[in-house]
Amino acid sequence: MKLFTRTRNFSSIAVSVVILLSLVFSQFIDETDISWQVVIALFALAVGIPHGALDHLVTLPRASIKRMSLFILIYVLIAALAVLAILQWNVYGFIGVVVMSALHFGIGDTAFINELERAKGSVRVNRLAQTFYAITAGALPVVIPLTNQESTSALAAVNDVLINWHGGLDQELTNLVTGMYLVAVLVLAANRRWRDLIDINLLLLLAFFTPPLVAFAAYFGTWHAMRHTARLTLNLKSSQESLHNNQPAKAFRQAVLPGVPALVGTFIVSFGIALFTPGKLSDEFLWLSLVVVWALTVPHMIVTARLDKAALR
Repeated sequence: MKLFTRTRNFSSIAVSVVILLSLVFSQFIDETDISWQVVIALFALAVGIPHGALDHLVTLPRASIKRMSLFILIYVLIAALAVLAILQWNVYGFIGVVVMSALHFGIGDTAFINELERAKGSVRVNRLAQTFYAITAGALPVVIPLTNQESTSALAAVNDVLINWHGGLDQELTNLVTGMYLVAVLVLAANRRWRDLIDINLLLLLAFFTPPLVAFAAYFGTWHAMRHTARLTLNLKSSQESLHNNQPAKAFRQAVLPGVPALVGTFIVSFGIALFTPGKLSDEFLWLSLVVVWALTVPHMIVTARLDKAALR
């Protein structure tokens, strides 16, 4: 419980700091200069990538070498097909990533809170509150940053063909997500879920008051990845032993370190693809890094669905 509480507080504080820093930077840095946003995005990707690299350990902890090898092969093949699909059909692939990410983030965040409540021995939130929190917590940090006016320069820095990904329905999408947020506020308030209200309000502020790249980076690196890593400690034997010995920080590190090779591998793959792609490496690297991360999310989401289902049961 201590680890989950600390992780939740950390993510909330980190996002609050990012919101404040973004408001300060916007007063002193020209809005056309987004180099600082690209740096933050790459840093956050580096922080967040390891959290998805332990799927084989938490899904097949007692599997044979043969089964484990087959699992990893299928996992990599799905990710490779996703990379090819996104590179071939940029816009449609991106839309798929947006929908998939919103679902994955929202359900994962709800599962994290459910496991925290279970550890505290609290009464579980009802299904209606769970549903609206999941939808809102997933859509706010994903959809809103991609439909506001600043998204043009951010998407241009990633890949200019994505600028009009919404087909001109940007305002409609913003209104839809804002409406879901208002309903979620009413449902959570009716159920006295005050801490959950703090979370979705922070995500609202992050979505509306920080640049798109920064909003995604802060959410992915300091919110989603941190909370998912905390959940991994419940499924890793080494982390379980540390939790039993009242060493939450050690348990968290043990859920991070095995995923570091995936971080190195991701950037090596992105670098390799960029070398064979027309254009300057600096122009391609962020886009290709994001493509690899998005592609890895496809098998990652399939695998973690099992953990999410158990957490929400």
